[in-house]
Amino acid sequence: MLGAEYDYAVVGHVVVDVDAETGSRSPGGTALYSGLQAARLGSRTLVITAGDPDELQALLAPYAGEFDLIVQARTSTTTFLTSGVGLERMQRRTEWAGEMEDPGPIASPIMHVAPVAHETRAIRAGSGTFVGVTPQGLIRRWDADGAPAYVALDPALMPPRFDALVLDVVERTYCASLVDAAATAGIAVAVTAGADGVELVNDGTQLPAIEPVTVAEDLGAGDVFSAAFFIALHERRDPIAAAQLGQQAAAIRLAGRGPGAVGWRGQIYSGSS
Repeated sequence: MLGAEYDYAVVGHVVVDVDAETGSRSPGGTALYSGLQAARLGSRTLVITAGDPDELQALLAPYAGEFDLIVQARTSTTTFLTSGVGLERMQRRTEWAGEMEDPGPIASPIMHVAPVAHETRAIRAGSGTFVGVTPQGLIRRWDADGAPAYVALDPALMPPRFDALVLDVVERTYCASLVDAAATAGIAVAVTAGADGVELVNDGTQLPAIEPVTVAEDLGAGDVFSAAFFIALHERRDPIAAAQLGQQAAAIRLAGRGPGAVGWRGQIYSGSS
C-alpha cells in the first residue's frame, strides 16, 4: 500500500512562489514546507503532488535526497504571485495544476492533507493512520484574474476522518463549524495567530508567541508548525507540548528565507520545553 515504507506522507500542490516585487521564483506550498520539516525532524517522508515534473524537479533540486517525491504529471505547476506578509499576504494564482487524482489509501503512520488550491478532494488514509489537516486550500477560491477570496468550508471536501487540525485566525472564521465539531469530538485543534501566539481550541489554552523572534520572511511558518505539531501528537506528546514544538519550528523558519531555512531536529528540540 502506498506510503507504508514512510513515516510521514503529505499530499498537496508544491507550488511556484513568485515574489511580486522582485520576480524571483522559489518552490513553496504546504506540501513542501511541511514535508521538508518532517524530513528534518527525522521522519522518512513522501511528498505527493501534481504539476510539471521537469519544473518541480528543477525547483526541488536543492532538497533532493531529503524526501521522496511522487508527481502527478500536469502541463503546468500551481503558481502564486505573492505580495505582503502574514495576515496581509496576497497570493494571486496565475497557474493551477488541477485537482489531484486518487492515489489510493495512504498507509504511512502520519498522513498530512495539505491543500493550497482546492486540490485534495480524493485523498484517503489507510486504517490506523494519523491524519492531520491544514484546510486553507479548501476555503480559497480565485476569480478569472487570479484574485483570491475566502468561502465557507464545504465539509464534503474534508477527509472522512482526521485526528488533528491546524489553521490560522482568518481561516477559522470560514471553518467555524468544523472547528467547533472537531474540538467537541476531542480532535486536537490549533489556531495560529502570528505574534499573538497559538490557541488550543479544545481547552482554550493560549500559548504566547516565542520572544524574541527576528522575522526575515514568514512563508511556510504555519506549515512547519503543522508538521511538528502532527509529529509530536503522533508521538503521544500532549497538545501543549506539541504546539510548543511547532512554535519552535516556526520561529526557526521565520529567522531565515526560503525552504532552506526550515529547521533541523537538534535546533527545534533544543529550543522547546
